[in-house]
Amino acid sequence: MLGMGSMNFDNILVTPLPRIETVGGDVLHAMKHCDSGYDGFGEAYFSWVSARAVKAWKRHTCMTMNIVVPVGQVKFVFSMINADGANEFLVEEIGIDRYARITVPAGIWFGFQGLSDPQSLVMNIASITHDPNEVERLPLLDINYDWE
Repeated sequence: MLGMGSMNFDNILVTPLPRIETVGGDVLHAMKHCDSGYDGFGEAYFSWVSARAVKAWKRHTCMTMNIVVPVGQVKFVFSMINADGANEFLVEEIGIDRYARITVPAGIWFGFQGLSDPQSLVMNIASITHDPNEVERLPLLDINYDWE
């Protein structure tokens, strides 16, 4: 159930983003249609995650996600099964301390945890509109990762 095609961590792209300091408040870029990782536009949506809260595990079967954290700091954990059948993890933290975009193609299990009090804001620029039939979910304990 955890495998899906030939996806691997090399398919995940982390792109530093411009933060332009301006009087009265900074401008935070997210994505342009000519950026690496752009795979079409279906919708953009936001998700709040409370400090220390974990939202895991899911993977999309069709959607490419382009994730940006404009408020707070969030830890993203990506999980794949290696050749020995064990879970391998890739961890990326983005947000105020490291402003970047994570591009995640379909087929990769992931979860995330809020690191900032009281909450952080996650934005996804999705390649397709939300379709509940194209996302797979697992209970938190089905993938053994220590969120502490």
